[in-house]
Amino acid sequence: MGHACTPDQLPHPDDEHPVVAIIAIVAIVAAMLLIAWARLEVHGTEDIEAALAEPVAAGDLPLAVRPDPRSFEEREVDAAVTASRFATGFSP
Repeated sequence: MGHACTPDQLPHPDDEHPVVAIIAIVAIVAAMLLIAWARLEVHGTEDIEAALAEPVAAGDLPLAVRPDPRSFEEREVDAAVTASRFATGFSP
């Protein structure tokens, strides 16, 4: 006769074998490398080199820093809101 499994005999659905996790990480890294390789094969490196070699501003002069019109308290509030967004995973 057949045997019926009870819920206690089934594996817990949250248990993940470490080999599966390692294979997933290797697959993600391999996908990233393949995407980067394909991008270089299709587009080459001329645009990257041009972007890195172009001057910052006309005449290679550094850009002037504009003063922030917000008060210190407004900057502190903005920094706290941004930090909480990233901490909770709601980053834009």
